[in-house]
This record gives sequence, structure tokens and C-alpha cells, in this order.
Amino acid sequence: MSELRELYQQVILDHNKTPRNYRKLEPCDHDAEGFNPLCGDEVHVFLNLVDGRIDEITFQGEGCAISKASASMMTDALKGKTPDEARALFEEFQAMVTCGLPAPGKLAVFMGVREFPMRVKCATLAWHTMKAALDGDQSKATTE
Repeated sequence: MSELRELYQQVILDHNKTPRNYRKLEPCDHDAEGFNPLCGDEVHVFLNLVDGRIDEITFQGEGCAISKASASMMTDALKGKTPDEARALFEEFQAMVTCGLPAPGKLAVFMGVREFPMRVKCATLAWHTMKAALDGDQSKATTE
């Protein structure tokens, strides 16, 4: 199990060091800002829908390795999904990091976050922000 944990750590560190889809998307038809008041992580998620699917999704922000890696992997996971599929994946991810339910695909690298309750908020910030963007909620998304 320690080898698996080490691999998961390496994936998270790679996505932190070289985040995928890290840029402002202009123009975009949906966006939202998120803030984790406990640690100061900030994220801005941008997305475009084409034919009822997420055609492009990007993010910008500052935060810890878990926060940035989660946002990076989220953007990869959601491309091509419908808004309903994206919301369902949000629920699966939330259940994984809070209750230990089965992990959705590559996002399993965040399973260990459950052992550190303060880090759950770091891992879910981008997801809450993405959901706010899809919902057209312009208030700053939080993990509270």
C-alpha cells in the first residue's frame, strides 16, 4: 500500500508543479471564483459549453499542492461531460474524500485526503467552484 501512496503523491506533486489547463479562458460562458477561508486557497474556474457539453474548462489561482492538483485533474476529468455528468462527478468526488466511497477513475489519487479533514476542503474547493460556475452563482464559492 505504501507504494500506491507514493505513486499518488507523485501524481499530485506533478499536477501541482505542472497544472493542466491553468489559464484564463477568454471568452467563457461560465465562471466562478472560490475561496477556502481556512487556508487561503483561491481558485477561478472558467468553462465553455458547446452542444450541451463542457468543451473547455480551465482554472487560475493560488493554493496548496492538493488544491492546485485537484483543480488540474478536475479540468481533465470534466472535458466532454454534460453539466449533469459534471455535477454527478462532483458528488462522487465529494463522497470519496469525505466518506471513503469508491474513487472515480484517476481521481483516486485523492482518497488519502480523507485522513486529513482540513485537506478535504483543499481538495474540494475547485469542485465547489466549478459547480457554482455551472449554476451561474456569482457569489464566491467556499468549502464551508
